[in-house]
Amino acid sequence: MSTLPVYPWRLAPDGLATLRQLRAQGLRPGGQDVAAQLERPRRRRGPLVAYLYRVDLAKPVRPMTPARRAALAKANAARRTCPTCRRDAGYVIPAALGTCVPCAYPDPHGPEGSTS
Repeated sequence: MSTLPVYPWRLAPDGLATLRQLRAQGLRPGGQDVAAQLERPRRRRGPLVAYLYRVDLAKPVRPMTPARRAALAKANAARRTCPTCRRDAGYVIPAALGTCVPCAYPDPHGPEGSTS
């Protein structure tokens, strides 16, 4: 097992890029292994680590096809649909609640509101 070269934050050599930097250039790692890593020191905690990939081995990002676009729209719609009332909440249902806000916190006074 070989160890990766480790570079200080912002001092990586040319030809290496993080995932975000590759994506900004319209590239993806394309199955290559991690070439190196960056480490940014932090106080009282372990360092932040960013993995670096070789830019010359990166491949172009795959284009969005109509089928992929439809699958993504379907997945996002499922994240917005309340499992209790089966309505589109208009926002992504919070995982902590598991349902839309009206189902999670029903109005104790009914739909008419307060009678005071």
